[in-house]
Amino acid sequence: MKQYTVVMLYAFILSGFLGFSQASQVSIVEDFKPSSVNQPGQQYPQVNSQSRVRARISAPQANKVQLDLGGVKYDMVKDDKGTWTGDSNPQDEGFHYYQLNIDGASVPDPGTLYFYGAGRLGSGIEIPAKDQDFFALKDIPHGLVSENIYFSRLTNSFRRCFIYTPPGYNENATTHYPVLYLQHGSFEDETGWSAQGKANLILDNLIAVKQAVPMIVVMDNGYAYKTQNNNRDKKEQLVSVFEEVLITEVIPMIDTKFRTIANRENRAIAGLSMGANQTMRIMMKHLDTFSQYGGFSGTSNYPSSDVIDPSAFLNGKYKDGDFINKKIKLFWLGLGTKEPSPFPKSVGAFRAMLDQQKIKYVYYESPETAHEWLTWRRCLKQFASKLFR
Repeated sequence: MKQYTVVMLYAFILSGFLGFSQASQVSIVEDFKPSSVNQPGQQYPQVNSQSRVRARISAPQANKVQLDLGGVKYDMVKDDKGTWTGDSNPQDEGFHYYQLNIDGASVPDPGTLYFYGAGRLGSGIEIPAKDQDFFALKDIPHGLVSENIYFSRLTNSFRRCFIYTPPGYNENATTHYPVLYLQHGSFEDETGWSAQGKANLILDNLIAVKQAVPMIVVMDNGYAYKTQNNNRDKKEQLVSVFEEVLITEVIPMIDTKFRTIANRENRAIAGLSMGANQTMRIMMKHLDTFSQYGGFSGTSNYPSSDVIDPSAFLNGKYKDGDFINKKIKLFWLGLGTKEPSPFPKSVGAFRAMLDQQKIKYVYYESPETAHEWLTWRRCLKQFASKLFR
């Protein structure tokens, strides 16, 4: 009787385990399709209707392969041909960086296009968003994104920025345009806004339906350094000079090479995360240069401070926000509703300071997005539709 009970108990546990396993498999909908950012002709990675990612790679000699996505590593399974396949849990909508881990070495997935983010060129995956129409490629007039290489005397190096010129720029040779200077975030570069952010398509689509004023967009690299001697130990150190590069080199160059409306009323500056912090500080020091500001997932107290000194924000010159309200035509802030700490707290503290100083601003929340490109795409759409009005 005892032996029978043990056997039945084992059978029950085994059947339960198999049932759980089958349920897990059944819960995955087999309608996977190749990601929209795959290399041409590559079938993997794929995404299904549940927003799961399926990765596949041939690595016959490997002992362990994992899909590393969103901070979670998913074990992949090898078949008899040496091909490893693995699925993720459902992911948030939008663009995400990821990589594969092969026997402890993190490498890009050869199936995807490569994007510069997280301080490296690596793989990206696009989880289809319900509102993706606003950055979709459509049969409408399109602007041009061009690469502009220049020599910076401040950094003693060659640098580049990418320039978006709106539809009709080359055809209408006498028309001049307002300019938005748009910055990337930490560990990204000047390619981010057009590659991951789809800024050009967002502007094309807005302009096509007259929801945005045709404008030029300048996307430069926020990492700019020069060497200088440390007076204490006489050693050279790197000092950030991005503000000086932008104000004294980039803006004059853009106004010379492109048909801009070269005044503060027609010049705006914006950025995401680290770029929001940079552009905020630049804006406040150069109110004679810019009249409109956009901060996406960041402010001048980025990334962690939950307090801000109003006098520091106002450069110690003004006791209240009246002057700011007169100078800044559009003061715009945006944040995702799922942003991780410390961003909600720091942006909240900054907004409280603005309210205290009676500084007028526009605030937008991107629903169900975190510190990621779908948040910033939505922010750009909302911000650009209000620029230069």
